[in-house]
Amino acid sequence: MVVSTGVPPADGGLHVVKVAKALAKTGERGESSSRPQLARTELLDKAIRVRFESEIDAALKRRPAAEGKLAGATRAVAALSPALRASLGEATSVLIRRGARQRELYACGLRALAEAQDRQATALLRQALAGDEAGGAAALSAACFSRDRELTPLLAKVAASRQSHIAFGAELARVARGESNGALLAQLAPMIKESHRIAMCVELFVPLVRAKPIPRHVAPALSVLRGAERHLGRWLVLAEVAVKAGDLAPLEEARTKAVSGPSSSRAAWSLVAWSLSETDADARGVASPAPPATRPTLELIARLSDRPSADRDTTFLFRMARAGATCARPMLETFVRTLPLADESGIRVALYLARDFGREDLRAALAEAAVSCKREELRGMAAAALWDASPPSGGDGAQKMRERSREVAEDLLQSRILSNTAWAALIRGASKGSPNGHPLLTETLFRWIQWGWLE
Repeated sequence: MVVSTGVPPADGGLHVVKVAKALAKTGERGESSSRPQLARTELLDKAIRVRFESEIDAALKRRPAAEGKLAGATRAVAALSPALRASLGEATSVLIRRGARQRELYACGLRALAEAQDRQATALLRQALAGDEAGGAAALSAACFSRDRELTPLLAKVAASRQSHIAFGAELARVARGESNGALLAQLAPMIKESHRIAMCVELFVPLVRAKPIPRHVAPALSVLRGAERHLGRWLVLAEVAVKAGDLAPLEEARTKAVSGPSSSRAAWSLVAWSLSETDADARGVASPAPPATRPTLELIARLSDRPSADRDTTFLFRMARAGATCARPMLETFVRTLPLADESGIRVALYLARDFGREDLRAALAEAAVSCKREELRGMAAAALWDASPPSGGDGAQKMRERSREVAEDLLQSRILSNTAWAALIRGASKGSPNGHPLLTETLFRWIQWGWLE
């Protein structure tokens, strides 16, 4: 295992020469894929858009305590409105000029606009990447999603930075954009110290797990990072990016450890192997593997999250539920023993049990939570769950549930709680033919809107 120090070589001249040689080895840029067309139709009513714009303007004047949730809600609904994206771009430009790289709205703007291939993104990224620390992790992550050739020379310059984690982020973007063969990325990987590796996992690699596969040139660097990673959830994130890129080495490693590793960790590795098999099948467009048979526990699920174990994040449990794993049902049932539904986990569990496991009574519980949940901030989320929980077979029952969800959404559009307004806007957008498609209550949107996690 390579020991990471994160400290650049003492001989600055030698370091520059090595970087220059590595850059010279990188491949030519491939043909860029066609840019997806942005929705031209406004799916946000003017009143809702003005509400978000006023919240953003107020945040520019005085940073709110809950800026993360404002940024998450904005990021979730930005795809529905070209006009809101324009306003978000203006706010992001202001934050770039101020050098406010730590602001959640800054990260929201760069990421949302780049992932949407919005035409504002290139100019904003040029400004950000030319600033201190190349605009931070948010700018480097957003650059991975941009396909504009204008960023090519700027990213190459940043990739020669003496700060290894900044150079790594820029070179990762070059690999993702098809501008590098990964030689420099593999050289930089052993230099990344632990604190930077942890941050990069969440800020750079989690978004890439959701994205289209990037070139396989990333595999050697990811192998180095995985070798130094002790947290299984972060190891899984790095492995998923590699598997999507076509490197099956982490999948084989997980299968081996699930059989011959320490007995205390075999259950966890079996779930890792299943999830990587699912990722591989999705990347290749083939049938998904059979759901896992390993029964989850709270400790096991927490270990498989990209978040710190102390967060007790249950994202992996819902991944199993989405796959229809019957072994997950006993654990899911524990979250809905007491009705009415009163927390985030209960609402998400009720959605899966109602839609996929035959708990018809929980559809009524979701409808009740959407109307009269004791925690007002959960009503919008419950309404989105009600929309998603409509019977797959369709018919009058599904239509009535979605009509009920729309009724609640109309009421929540004027809510003082912005997360409720965001969910309501997504429901209305879905009813009009939202480009986001279905379902609404995905783990990504949940993390953005309810918890303000902006990866």
